[in-house]
Amino acid sequence: MALFSAALRAGVCAGLLGVLLTGCSGGGSSGSVAAESSSAPATDSATPSPTSGEPGTTPPSPTVVESTDPPPAPTTADVPLSAPDGAAALWGMKYSGTASVTVDVYDYCTLDGSRQLSQSKTYSLNTTLDLGEPRGGGGETEANPFSLLLAVGQPSEAGALSFWSSAVSTGSSQDLAGNPRDPNLLLTYWELEWSDGQLSGRLTDPHTEEAVALNLLNWPSPLMACRPEFGDMPGGFPHALAEGTTLDGTVGAGGADLTARGSTGDGQLEFRLEFSGSSA
Repeated sequence: MALFSAALRAGVCAGLLGVLLTGCSGGGSSGSVAAESSSAPATDSATPSPTSGEPGTTPPSPTVVESTDPPPAPTTADVPLSAPDGAAALWGMKYSGTASVTVDVYDYCTLDGSRQLSQSKTYSLNTTLDLGEPRGGGGETEANPFSLLLAVGQPSEAGALSFWSSAVSTGSSQDLAGNPRDPNLLLTYWELEWSDGQLSGRLTDPHTEEAVALNLLNWPSPLMACRPEFGDMPGGFPHALAEGTTLDGTVGAGGADLTARGSTGDGQLEFRLEFSGSSA
């Protein structure tokens, strides 16, 4: 009887051992996995482990190699196609000086209602000129060699002027159909040309229809038309410059000399500007 029990226990153990070996044969034994991993070629530590997405495991951190080589020199590909040779060197330049501004004022205070010159005044105003990289917005870039901002006098002064080659306005982030779009809208006012220090420009779109007129001439308006004895409104009034206003002169690393001529859109004012400034 004891002999039979021992034989029975041996048979059961052999059967269980066979089942365990059969179950492990599908995925390989732990000894075979260790052998395969030890014989596998080494991999880059920055490559994520195949099990990095499994719970309870931590993917290896990528290896960041800092290059000691100097950054590549700028190429012509980095400069907008609209920028002529040398124009990019003026990006970031600032000039300061004095501008002489003459304003001719016209009215219709005649018996027949015709336009007449009523007064002319000349001012000397502190002026700054800033040149920068062409502005961009809404997937478009200003088609000028540089962005230009000419500020003549303080905005509240009579005879003060502002020239903006472009600006970026913020609109709706959706079109009329509800589709998403870039809310930044590029507004270009001037067409500028620059070559070998010679600058010429023309105001092509005052953007008065969008109510974003930035090219302005400040001038006081009379309290009552055709009655100068009642005086003018305090603080002046910004008049939008008309299309066709021109800007010409020289701009370089050492300084700027510019002349501008134009009128306001309402036809009441005409001006002449002469600016001379040095780089800051």
